[in-house]
Amino acid sequence: MKRYILTGAPGAGKTALLRRLELDGFPVVEEAATDVNALMIAEGIAHPHLEPSFIDDILDLQIARQTGADAWDAPSVLFDRSPVCTLALAQFLGRETPPALAAEVARIRREGVYDRAVFLVENLGFIANTEVRRISFEETLRFEAVHAEVYQRLGYDLVRIPAADVATRADQVRRVIEARP
Repeated sequence: MKRYILTGAPGAGKTALLRRLELDGFPVVEEAATDVNALMIAEGIAHPHLEPSFIDDILDLQIARQTGADAWDAPSVLFDRSPVCTLALAQFLGRETPPALAAEVARIRREGVYDRAVFLVENLGFIANTEVRRISFEETLRFEAVHAEVYQRLGYDLVRIPAADVATRADQVRRVIEARP
């Protein structure tokens, strides 16, 4: 099974792009950070990113979802983010890298868990905040740059998906996947 990562800043259109690709027949693994964030907010935690367990909780959910996807009978799967994104998040937040995260990033690199081609869904030029997504557009630009730097430093090849309508972006992703060996 080929595992492809879609990454980018909050509000870049990853979810819409994944929904289009999912409707086109690609299996999709949902993003863990948004779900952890939403759960913590529902539990009354106003600023989940400040909680000591935030990064570890995201990683635990990512690992559980990846393990579940490993059982799928599919030639390729699209992941809405990966533990490398969680590493970028920790760096963006100015946090030390938790040992479990460092070990998981080392493992996925060593075992080649994800394809080296990583889709960086670029920002749309604005941000639409939600109850869970509370970030300024300027912060999204910095977060996008941190993601790009971390993936490149770890040896991944960024496939930039520029701002466009969803169908155009989905076509770009499909063409790259179809061209991969």
